[in-house]
Amino acid sequence: MSETHSSDATDHGRSRGSRRPFSDPKLWSLCLGGTAIIVLSGLVQLSFGAYSMSIPQAWRALFDPTVIFDYRWLLNFFLGEGMLETLTGYEVSQLPELSTETHIVWDLRLPRVIVAILVGMSLAISGAIFQAVTRNELASPFILGVSSGAGLMVLVVLTVFSGLTTFLPLVAAAGGAGAFLLVYLIAWNNGTSPVRLVLAGVIVGTVCGSFQTALFVFTDDIGVVQQAISWLNGSLSGVGWQEVRMALPWTTVSVGLAYLSSRQLDVLLLGEGTASALGMSVERVRFGLSGLAVLAAASSIAVAGIVSFVGLIVPHIVRNVVGSDHKKLMIGCLFVGPALMVSADVGARLALNPVQIPVGIVTGLIGGPYFLYLMRKKQQLGEL
Repeated sequence: MSETHSSDATDHGRSRGSRRPFSDPKLWSLCLGGTAIIVLSGLVQLSFGAYSMSIPQAWRALFDPTVIFDYRWLLNFFLGEGMLETLTGYEVSQLPELSTETHIVWDLRLPRVIVAILVGMSLAISGAIFQAVTRNELASPFILGVSSGAGLMVLVVLTVFSGLTTFLPLVAAAGGAGAFLLVYLIAWNNGTSPVRLVLAGVIVGTVCGSFQTALFVFTDDIGVVQQAISWLNGSLSGVGWQEVRMALPWTTVSVGLAYLSSRQLDVLLLGEGTASALGMSVERVRFGLSGLAVLAAASSIAVAGIVSFVGLIVPHIVRNVVGSDHKKLMIGCLFVGPALMVSADVGARLALNPVQIPVGIVTGLIGGPYFLYLMRKKQQLGEL
């Protein structure tokens, strides 16, 4: 009786903790630390470039009342000139003139920071879901072939069907979903194991990479080839408000659904037998959550290209601090993912100034050694 009571009390305590994730001081510390990194790195991004300004100047430009207190400028940035004219009847030329610093910050540099934040959120959430669905701590969109499949489809659009660029998030989602299904089919043998999933992801990624190379061979437009190469290495160079408007809705939907699915993710970690005993339709839930993870990854791939390892290392960093409760994990990923992406983009942009390197190279240099560390640390990788 006492053991049963103790178990019930423990489960009840976990349930209460799950319902109130922000009661955890470790989560608060993680969120505040991530926010500080985002703010500091973002201010560095806003300050330095061909037109340099001090950090106080960048701060004042960011909070320029001409923009902050004029909804027309905000509509122009976040919804576009067409929506501005439709909703208000104003054209951009009729709006109050902006100072040089404000124009540079809001028109040129701030969108890059916002896209980095959205990409960091999406990849971190996607990685956390994949690790729970597969019960494999080495799983991520990059390792499981999702990034390669989405990348191939987006590359096809860029090089062959340029008229479909408006639908890049959907195209990337379709490519990522197809690649992930193929990985599962290859790895399936009366079930899957962590090693088979990883190896299947390597196989699918290699095949997709071969098709990508073939597209380069048959593409005559050097500009398209250069754009595609930059995109395949993960780059935030040249992104603007159009990319913000493209990624924001998909990221918002993915983040919201991922948080609402936290309980299902917790149950999946208990194993298929326990999850089924609790009344869960395991295969249906797994399929739906995998689709959500693909959508989250695709929304980032469509605007920033293939940024490696973020979806792998961020969930581990958060999990080491707050534990495996997925409500806390999802909230932590929303701060640590952007912190990693924004700070990595600072390195990509300023390390070899004036030359900008793809941000995917920086995250790869960080994530590669961490991936090796995980492989050495993990005692049991599963059986082939």
